[in-house]
Amino acid sequence: MIILKKVLLIICISLLFIPFNIYSLEVTPKAKSSVLIDYNSGKVLYDKNMNKKVSVASLTKMMGLILIFEKIDNGSLKINEKIKVSKTAMDMGGTQIWLEEGEKITIDDLLKGITMASANDAMVLMAERVSGSEKEFVNEMNKKAKKMGLKNTHFVNCTGFDEKGHYSSAYDMALIAKELIKHDRILSYTGKYEDYIKEKTKNKSWIVNTNKLVKFYPGVDGLKTGYTDDAGSTIAVTSLKNNLRLIGVLLGYNNTKDRNKEATDLLDYGYSRYKNNVLLKKGKVMKKVKVPKSLNKKISLILKDDVKVLSKKNTKLGKYSYKIKTNNLDLPIKRGEIIGNLILIRNDKVISKTPLIANKSIKRNSFFKSYLKVLSDFLGGA
Repeated sequence: MIILKKVLLIICISLLFIPFNIYSLEVTPKAKSSVLIDYNSGKVLYDKNMNKKVSVASLTKMMGLILIFEKIDNGSLKINEKIKVSKTAMDMGGTQIWLEEGEKITIDDLLKGITMASANDAMVLMAERVSGSEKEFVNEMNKKAKKMGLKNTHFVNCTGFDEKGHYSSAYDMALIAKELIKHDRILSYTGKYEDYIKEKTKNKSWIVNTNKLVKFYPGVDGLKTGYTDDAGSTIAVTSLKNNLRLIGVLLGYNNTKDRNKEATDLLDYGYSRYKNNVLLKKGKVMKKVKVPKSLNKKISLILKDDVKVLSKKNTKLGKYSYKIKTNNLDLPIKRGEIIGNLILIRNDKVISKTPLIANKSIKRNSFFKSYLKVLSDFLGGA
């Protein structure tokens, strides 16, 4: 009996030194590569070959969507603008919404086509609208990738077709997804299971989201799916539950059934182990500051989002502090404009940055008002 106990003890100790990744076996065994991150902090919660360079199929379109939504947010594009369909866009192969050369279609409908149906013709038409040609648009995509610090990404096209030199990684795609979600409007498209395009025309069409998890997994509201021969079946999925938004990227599946099952397992893994702790609520006034050159007007700095801290469940939070950093408060300032950041700190390390927005608009002063203010200060002895 004593000998048997010694043998069992030796076996148990030996197992501690055997290198294996139990989470890879349990969560995404059929993926070539995958990753799960916390949207708020960017922390990696799960990793399987996350930096491996691979084909990613239509997940490519997420980078193009970032460029498009940047233009929408700054006013360069209007979603009700109509674009004339080119022959190049019409002739794109793969998944389409069957655009006809010469017809006009709104940017809103094109975005539905890209985000829900993964339409290549819609993607190329938007590339031409934003940059003049797909080639120039792809150059902009690569510049954005470099600016974001992505180390394992290079694009050759904007659709995700298999081409030599066109690749990314699960982790880079997760970072691209994280950047895309910063544009709030994207989730209003990707979160729908079905919709219509060209509604007020005789060519009204029904489209269904290629991401079935939007319908079948509570909390999922995006983000992108894809398939090519080289890439296999791919997905970038995001879900929001209990103040915790997760982003998962899973690549290289033989079929969508396995992909969706393991995407569900990956989200379950994250939600069963982690939680977000809200330290400060969205909308809280953090500071009031005087705006230079505004005749001593004050403006309030308001939290754009909740300040959250990720932790494992059943663990206690440590102590945190914060500091506020304002941008150059140049006039004019628009209500809702980002004018600073709240920087969360723990043990002298920056944990997160949360945007601070203006509570009101302040116009640029006229010369006459500025003159009167200077004169008033002078006469008052200031």
